[in-house]
Amino acid sequence: MQPGERLQAAMQLNYEARQLRAAYERTLHPDWTEQQIADHVKRIFLLATT
Repeated sequence: MQPGERLQAAMQLNYEARQLRAAYERTLHPDWTEQQIADHVKRIFLLATT
């Protein structure tokens, strides 16, 4: 796999992980707006550690 392909794969995995987390947060907080969900997911990923 070429470096550009690996970067594309990593970006796709990141996007899918965020989409899955957003879907999960919607089930936990059905009263939240889409903006609240997006902000929360963004915060979760910014604070994530390995």
